[in-house]
Amino acid sequence: MGEFLEDFGKLSKSSFAQHKKMLPKLKRVKSKELDQHFAKAHEEKFQYMDCLTCANCCKTTSPIFLQTDIERLAKVFRMKPSEFTDEYLFRDADGDFVLKSAPCPFLNSDNTCLVYEERPKACREYPHTNRKNMHGILNLTLRNTLVCPVVFEIFQDFEKDFRK
Repeated sequence: MGEFLEDFGKLSKSSFAQHKKMLPKLKRVKSKELDQHFAKAHEEKFQYMDCLTCANCCKTTSPIFLQTDIERLAKVFRMKPSEFTDEYLFRDADGDFVLKSAPCPFLNSDNTCLVYEERPKACREYPHTNRKNMHGILNLTLRNTLVCPVVFEIFQDFEKDFRK
């Protein structure tokens, strides 16, 4: 798996500029149609991709923790929300609460999540490719091509589908 992620990292970085050129094309697609394309691609890709074989998102990035996430996880650890925040989180440049370190402290050695049932909303929804209003998160989705092999493959396929 380490070799895969290393190759994926190199390949995704070398393809990033090409994927970025696709954004104007994707922005011209009607919103509902774009959502349908992403949702279909999401379903197809996740039929054969098991996140537990990768967990690159948990190893390299942090979700944004909403206050409700903090409160829920603080209960899991029998901490006050402020204690949980002090122990695990900091405010980033945008003022959002994110993890102090990577990989995620809740990532087990087998790539399972210690707090899976109570994980943050951003983790539940990642990689965000099956949601409504994809137009609104195209820049985020582009950045996720560097983190998630599935998002990378979706963009690779979309290069063929949206050549016009």
